[in-house]
Amino acid sequence: MTFIAALGLFLFSFNRQEYQQLLLVAARQTGVLSCAVVLTLLWQIKAGILPQLDIHILGVTAVSLILGWRLGALSASLACILHGYFNGFSLPEFGNLWLFTALLPVYISYGLFVLCYHYLPRHFFVYIFVCAFIFAGTVGCLKILLSAMYYYTVDAYTWFELADNYLHFAVIMWFPEAMLNGMAITLLITYRPHWVKTFFDREYLDK
Repeated sequence: MTFIAALGLFLFSFNRQEYQQLLLVAARQTGVLSCAVVLTLLWQIKAGILPQLDIHILGVTAVSLILGWRLGALSASLACILHGYFNGFSLPEFGNLWLFTALLPVYISYGLFVLCYHYLPRHFFVYIFVCAFIFAGTVGCLKILLSAMYYYTVDAYTWFELADNYLHFAVIMWFPEAMLNGMAITLLITYRPHWVKTFFDREYLDK
């Protein structure tokens, strides 16, 4: 079920022109693969009490801001394949990882960025503290909440088990998720702003 939903979201992100440009520009290929490797390494550093409900830093918000939502979905999907390969996931487990750890966070991260872009001042510090810092922590918490709701819906765990052993980690993980993504984006837009697809010099710096 989750695999089919994730596949649908991934196909929705597919854009022929975007992928043609990806095949032609080596720098884009390097960016997508580098982000995938970084995400894989981040996801390997994990903890948790309940099976399939691991706690780790996502890093997906930064990737979505760097690559955009279409290539961000591709990079996160590649990270899922690498992570699944090293951990020997079954197809249902891979579907859960692909949907809740990769694609939904990419869509939510980029959706929040679009809202910020249209409704908040386009300022350097707004981009860093809202789009990268606050939104990253929010996405990390939403990932935990959505995963818990899914496992409760399919009767894998009781709500008491989830609340006692998983949900409270959302509060704990908010700050490190926000801090890591915020620091990564701050460094990139300071020293390599042309690497960040969603950062526009004329709009965010000429204020």
